[in-house]
Amino acid sequence: MNSLRLARTAFRATPAVARVSVQQRRTYAEAVADKIKLSLSLPNQSLYKSQGVVQVNIPAESGDMGVLANHVPSIEQLKPGLIEIIEEGGVTKQFFLSGGFAVVQPDSVLSINAVEAHPIEDFSADAVRANLAEAQKNASSADPYESAEAKIEIEVLESIQAALK
Repeated sequence: MNSLRLARTAFRATPAVARVSVQQRRTYAEAVADKIKLSLSLPNQSLYKSQGVVQVNIPAESGDMGVLANHVPSIEQLKPGLIEIIEEGGVTKQFFLSGGFAVVQPDSVLSINAVEAHPIEDFSADAVRANLAEAQKNASSADPYESAEAKIEIEVLESIQAALK
């Protein structure tokens, strides 16, 4: 019996109840109706807290991702990058963070914990460019500690520079 015929017989053998349950899954339209409860916290302060966030875009180590209401619970390590918060009415707020963790909990709760975070408008493109040039000079240092520190600084500054464009 060829594989196509075997697949068809397996499909016909599936009870109708099983096929109905597949069709009753939650869809994107249902998930968007809710809002996210978001908190963006630093070790010394709560930077942002809201009950009415529509979407949050985060720079996860596994790849950039968007979080909507009713997202599957997960924990993501964050790399240096831009967090974009989209509120009701389309208002967008952007923060640059140096890294941290995002925890998506049941009931549309998102907690972002970062060591450092600042509104993107606090950065000057000229200052970032100057600091990046200095860090690139230090990256070729003979001192391994200074070189490693400069490489981390380059990664963060390049992320800020990309976010400012």
